[in-house]
Amino acid sequence: MSRLPLIVQSDLTILLEVDNPLFEEARDALSGFAELIKSPEHIHTYQLSALSLWNALAAGLTESQIQESLTRFSSYPVPDTVIQFIHDQVHRFGRIRLQVAPDGDGFWLTANDQTILTQLGRMKSVIPYLGPHLPPGYRISPENRGLVKQALARAGWPVTDEAGYVTGAPLPLGWRSITLNGRPFHLRTYQEAAIRVFWGDGEAQRGSGVIVLPCGAGKTVVGMGVMERAQTHTLILTTSMAALHQWKRELLDKTTLTDDVIGEYSAAVKHIKPVTLTTYQMLTHRKHGDYVHFQELDRAPWGLIIYDEVHLLPAPMFRLTASLQARRRLGLTATLIREDGHADDVFSLIGPKRFDMPWKTLESEGWIATAHCREIRVGLEPGLRDRYASAEEPEQIRLAAENPAKIGVIRELLTHHAQDHVLIIGQYLSQLERLAEELHAPLITGKTPARERERLYQAFRDGQLPVLMVSKVGNFAIDLPDANVAIQISGAFGSRQEEAQRLGRILRPKSDGGEATFYTIVSEDTKEQLFAQKRQLFLAEQGYRYEIAHAAPDGRPVDRLAPVIPFPRREARS
Repeated sequence: MSRLPLIVQSDLTILLEVDNPLFEEARDALSGFAELIKSPEHIHTYQLSALSLWNALAAGLTESQIQESLTRFSSYPVPDTVIQFIHDQVHRFGRIRLQVAPDGDGFWLTANDQTILTQLGRMKSVIPYLGPHLPPGYRISPENRGLVKQALARAGWPVTDEAGYVTGAPLPLGWRSITLNGRPFHLRTYQEAAIRVFWGDGEAQRGSGVIVLPCGAGKTVVGMGVMERAQTHTLILTTSMAALHQWKRELLDKTTLTDDVIGEYSAAVKHIKPVTLTTYQMLTHRKHGDYVHFQELDRAPWGLIIYDEVHLLPAPMFRLTASLQARRRLGLTATLIREDGHADDVFSLIGPKRFDMPWKTLESEGWIATAHCREIRVGLEPGLRDRYASAEEPEQIRLAAENPAKIGVIRELLTHHAQDHVLIIGQYLSQLERLAEELHAPLITGKTPARERERLYQAFRDGQLPVLMVSKVGNFAIDLPDANVAIQISGAFGSRQEEAQRLGRILRPKSDGGEATFYTIVSEDTKEQLFAQKRQLFLAEQGYRYEIAHAAPDGRPVDRLAPVIPFPRREARS
């Protein structure tokens, strides 16, 4: 009998053996309640945390299921300290509740254990938000509803918010059975499940939280499904004007909403209508110290607020969201990972994770494209290697990212994928601009006017442009269904969420049923290689493996890729 794949350690880390027949089954179980923090070749390391367990509990896992998964796959007995930690977090989850005050004046923070309430009353971070005693508990003023939840989450006590929501102005909304494009339309099974789990029966303890689905799986449709349940005026917050326009197209294409009830609130136009689309940048814009656009939009009778790509929520939005607790809130994302440590704020202010679907499950069912991830390591030529060795860290990072030897790799990949639809994505504008000039390829950056962006995106969709280059503006919310190859030439340090978003650009199912390929080009034996290892963690947790190839052994300039990269050449696509 083969050995079991897990070693659960008393420091709350979990080691998972990759070369084990139960690896995939154990990995899928762990992903529901632990976070992958290292993924070298043979042993992956996961971390249990209070937040990972709270989200697991909110999504429906139980203490016994979590412990059973650990026990079932562990080679050794699970340490008592781990069992106790899990029990403690389960014990804390749901113990503190926020409700409408019994006399209807504000809210009531209460618990079924006086010891807990005594402990809360002594926490310096929580005391500023506690009102007078309202036995058993404290009165909370409406303006402190979000702030007290935020403070308590940071102190290790999740709050179950049962205080309910304003109804919002009514908005009739239904589905089309045939889209404006003439295609049959219906919700997929997992989309229906996500909507149902988020909404529940419309009870007070539901109606806020996050739905996690991979790029290309139809998160926008899920958002519209929640709108259909809510039947109320809705504010939709997006990351960019391209995302804003994409939401509008989807609403018109798949719902009974008409153009006259959908408003755009942007720098160009400021129309507040029953469904209003805006960007995070607009809401966090300050004038004379005030969030003027937020104040204007906050006056409208919203019953629902949708946060698209909630993992990218800018820090000022947390402060503003703290005052929006009376509205139902839906966060949509492909990954809850935040590199800035604000994941607990997403939990407390937007809501817990309500629904999650493994990427590989959707891939196996054909809802997203099968994708292959390939890391190509490129050497630094001797002179550049000497310069790198003597440089300070910021310059080292830039030198590795802009390694000229990457150009030869890119040229070879474009030849290799001459019949495909290729996105080239990078971080540094100077690098992208030089490459765009060499390749004679169009480039979209933050400086590209919105109309020109839309023209280039449409030309790429129509097949008129086989290659399109994008800066970090292409990380998210771009609907390019036929893009089937992405080449990442530089990125934002070790950002796991950026890696996931960039793979997501090519995951929409292909019209010909074809597969997708994600390349990341990395300077070998540099900090960029270390960043790449961290960037790949989330995707490794989802079951993706990176094939590694060396395009320039010993730092030699790249002439031809094919002899040194054992990746099969793709068949020409019709």
